[in-house]
Order: sequence, then structure tokens, then C-alpha cells
Amino acid sequence: MLIALFAGDGIGPEIVAQAKRVLDAMAIPGLTYEAGLVGGAAYKAVGHPLPPETLDLARRADAILFGAVGDPDCDSLERHLRPEQAILGLRKELGLFSNLRPAKVFPELADASALKKEVASAIDLLIVRETNGDVYFGEKGMRKTPEGLREGYDIMSYNEEQVRKIAHQGFQAARARRGKLCSVDKANVLETSQLWRDVVIEVSADYPDVALSHMYVDNAAMQLVRNPGQFDVIVTGNMFGDILSDQASMCVGSIGMLASATLNDSNQGLYEPIHGSAPDIAGQGKANPLATVLSAGMMLRYSLGMPQQADRIEAAVASALANGARSFDLGGTMSTIEMGDAVLAALN
Repeated sequence: MLIALFAGDGIGPEIVAQAKRVLDAMAIPGLTYEAGLVGGAAYKAVGHPLPPETLDLARRADAILFGAVGDPDCDSLERHLRPEQAILGLRKELGLFSNLRPAKVFPELADASALKKEVASAIDLLIVRETNGDVYFGEKGMRKTPEGLREGYDIMSYNEEQVRKIAHQGFQAARARRGKLCSVDKANVLETSQLWRDVVIEVSADYPDVALSHMYVDNAAMQLVRNPGQFDVIVTGNMFGDILSDQASMCVGSIGMLASATLNDSNQGLYEPIHGSAPDIAGQGKANPLATVLSAGMMLRYSLGMPQQADRIEAAVASALANGARSFDLGGTMSTIEMGDAVLAALN
């Protein structure tokens, strides 16, 4: 089983290194690794954020463990050369359409949430986000209006097959959890969202055991801070999912705690923390590696078919937190390596 390691930029190398330490400690037979350049690091080395050799490795791999991309030195580049194009390119080339982002409060971190402890403690939800369509992949550009004004445009669109695929993912995830699916859209003003809602309702006929509800995205954002415990699984489009999942991360205490998986039809997946490259703390040993460690656990569960090993990683993270392990973002002083040490101690 080949794991592609794409550490990327900023804190990416530091956090991926800790996740690999945890995987190595588990001594899983047949697990091999190969590293590749992505993002700003790849552009600086070879002139492109997603070089052909990196893409070839991604296609050969059973799964990808990804750090983060983003480099302020590359902000002035043409858009197709910016670091973030690496993740978009991988999603497109590998058909990675289904992003799973769990958000659950560890009891020890309830006080770290911006929400009241009794509200935060109820959070246990999964956001299923479509990642191969929507405004991020639509036609875009700059133009002049008839009056000579500069105008930027980005076209949002979904076809019914794209919506149907992610709807099935959402219903199946809800069926495996508590049987509730909330579809988030903006059907009151967007034709794209009206199609989304219509297709989700059509798919719901295949899942009579799952309770389907609908919510406009602005209300969903409000409900995530007012009563997040009402949600089981949320299914939504690319842009809305991007925003809501980051919001959910602060509801559980820190963006440094949330893992994610993005899967294609073959369950080949890209696994990454949902936070960015954090260039302001890169190289300082302040990054929280737990989201990346938990992403490695998701990799074992979804792409490699090893749920027991995934459970071990999740239990080790919970134990480390219960024993007082705290990185800077959690109000502590432990370094990136020390947080990795704490997980390894709990694992063993």
C-alpha cells in the first residue's frame, strides 16, 4: 500500500512529519511512502505547484497524506501558478468529489470553544462537501463593463449528476450515523441551489430511513453557533461547505483539531487538516499536528480499510488530550514535536 506524502508549504512539513511518526509506530505491514512536491515549494523548485511527477505519484498511490499549501511569496503569481492550484488540480485530476469533515468536541476541549460549554459539548456532526464543482471550478476571469469598469466574474454551476453523487454520499453517511441529513443551499435566490434541492429530494426516495431537512446557508451558519447539536450530517456544495466547515472548527475549539478526507469513486482519498499553511508560525514548532494525525486515522479507515487501526489513533489523541497535552492554539505551551510525543505515548 503506497502512501503519497505531500507536505507542501508553511507548517505542512512539520505536521505531516508527526502524522508519519504515529503511522510508523503502528508498524502496519505493507505500508510504504513516497514524498512529492506541491504548492509553493513545488513552484520554487520546478516552476509549477503541481508538477507532472507529483501528479503521477498521486495517481499511483492508494492514498495521499497532505499537509498544507500557501506561500505569501507566491501571491503575485498568475492564478494558475499559485500554490492553492495544487489542491484544486488534484481534486480535478483524481476525481476527488466527496469531502468528509467531522466536527466533534473532545470533552477536555469544551472550554476552548468560543461557545458556551453546554452548547459546544453537544457538537458531533459530519459535513459532506462536494469538491469537484461549484464556483471554484466554474468559468472565471476579469473583464471591462461597457462603462469601462473592471469586473471580476466566477460562474457557479452544478449539473444533476454531480449533485446526485454527493447526495448519495450524504445519505449513506447519515444512515451510518444517527439517520439525519440536512441539505444546505440558497435555493431562494440561486438557480444552482434550486437544482441542488430538487435532486437531493429525488435521491431521498432511496433512503426512507434517513430524515431529510433543508436549510439556507445563512441560517445554517447561525444555527451552527446557536444550536450545533441539532446537526448529524450536513451535505452541501463546494463554497458553502468550505465556509461552514471552517466555522465548525472554531465551534469545537480550534481549527488545528479538524481532519478531513476527500474521496473519489474508488475510495482513493486525499487526507489533510482543514487549516492552512500558517506561514506566520512555520518553523517555530508551534503548529498543532493533531488534525493531521486524525487525518491519517481517516486514511486508514476510508482508503485502506483498517477501522481498528483508525480507532487506535483516535483513542490515542483523546488520551493525550485527557492527560493534558495542549499546543499553543489550545492554550498550552507544547511544541509540535511534544504533541506528537504525547500521542505516541498514548498509542503505546
